[in-house]
Amino acid sequence: MISLKPILARLFALAIYKQNQKWVRQPIKAQQKVFKELIKEGKETAFGKDHHFEHIQTHDDFVKYVPIRDYEALKPYVERVVAGEEHVLWKGKPIYFAKTSGTTSGSKYIPITRESMPSHVQAARNAILYYIHETGNSAFVNGKMIFLQGSPILQERHGIQIGRLSGIVAHYVPKYLQKNRLPSWETNCIEDWETKVDAIVEETLPEDMTVISGIPSWVQMYFERLQHKTGKKVGELFKNFNLFIFGGVNYEPYRGKFENLIGRKVDSIELYPASEGFFAFQDKQGEKGMLLQLNSGLFYEFIEADAFFNSSPKRMTLKDVEVGVNYVMIISSNAGLWAYNIGDTVQFTSTRPYRVIVSGRIKHFISAFGEHVIGKEVEQAMEQAVKPTAVRISEFTVAPEINPEQGLPYHEWFIEFENEPEDLTAFAKAIDEALQSQNSYYLDLIQGKVLQPLKITRVLKGGFNDYMKSVGKLGGQNKIPRLSNDRKIVEAFKTLNLVK
Repeated sequence: MISLKPILARLFALAIYKQNQKWVRQPIKAQQKVFKELIKEGKETAFGKDHHFEHIQTHDDFVKYVPIRDYEALKPYVERVVAGEEHVLWKGKPIYFAKTSGTTSGSKYIPITRESMPSHVQAARNAILYYIHETGNSAFVNGKMIFLQGSPILQERHGIQIGRLSGIVAHYVPKYLQKNRLPSWETNCIEDWETKVDAIVEETLPEDMTVISGIPSWVQMYFERLQHKTGKKVGELFKNFNLFIFGGVNYEPYRGKFENLIGRKVDSIELYPASEGFFAFQDKQGEKGMLLQLNSGLFYEFIEADAFFNSSPKRMTLKDVEVGVNYVMIISSNAGLWAYNIGDTVQFTSTRPYRVIVSGRIKHFISAFGEHVIGKEVEQAMEQAVKPTAVRISEFTVAPEINPEQGLPYHEWFIEFENEPEDLTAFAKAIDEALQSQNSYYLDLIQGKVLQPLKITRVLKGGFNDYMKSVGKLGGQNKIPRLSNDRKIVEAFKTLNLVK
């Protein structure tokens, strides 16, 4: 019997693509409209009254009255909402709080409102529809799809549901996907991540899995458990698996390992979701970068990362950005976040349309000696070093060694290898040269004999998972920083005897 689902999926994909072209072709107009709507709605809130929204007509007015805030600075307002007060950051009360683990403030409670919730769901759906529209591939809709995510069990406080973002989104799976979706509700509710992965393996093994989605580090663990149980490649177990959907971290450092676990190449779609909003998704298979969502109740500002810590850095709107510059992304949203620093840095790969890549975290960098090395640079250096070799990486993180026992200071790379290089010294040299070619400050410090070239410390297999487990952050939306400006994480590796 011929299934109608793939045909209907292609028709739906075409309709959504055409609908979105309205704002894709008029991006500045779309953002101006969002800005006006946000200010109009925000006028009657406590935040709006405190910040003179009645006087705000332009972006310059907004800059004048509304300073940039991170979560710590916004926290007094959030705590009023958590306590049950209405009309604080947005009209009424949020319907959810996405609970995230903050690095300095303990748990963060990010509001999600009736107005903001649809964009979290629609953007993920549209990413798949854009893929169908571009490639014509829609047969996968007949198979099973897995979305590795947090528990959908929610708590409630003052009428507001509280949980992990991925657990909240689990309540919004479209009806037409529910029969195809795994894991089961019961398995999804398992809190312990390792127990959950084992249960997912048992549920999915007999199924025709066609789409697998999740943060690469979680999916890697799932693939490894599948292979350990069966002795087979994932692509052999799931012959129709041809689409991997991921977000949260850069996939490139994992690509070689994944292709080895799968046994072949599969198409992939990159997403840029966060508790604060669903910002972008990959709209073209052959293009670098993700399409920035400009019509989803999100107004964007950008500050050049190099100037971010100046006393009054320039806040740009979309019309002022340039390709290849590292920006801190600031958002205002219909969830009641205003000039909010989400902590990410992005670079535009295109302005027609506006596409971005996530280049790192403004707090995650190494500048112990003025080199200001960012996440994108270490990931690209690793990618370039791995490419011509048979080396496969499971995970890595980088930290400065400021006071070595002998010699000059250096960057220490802690790497968990799936497949080690024959010559570790040559591999380290290849990474170092790739990093020097990207970062002129780092190059100057090496050439000026302020730093010596990087050194590699090998991490035991499973070491990164063991570390995350030790700090209570295995699974969920947790991921290890790619680099740090101190040695707290890497010293824990040594304390836990996770290095060779």
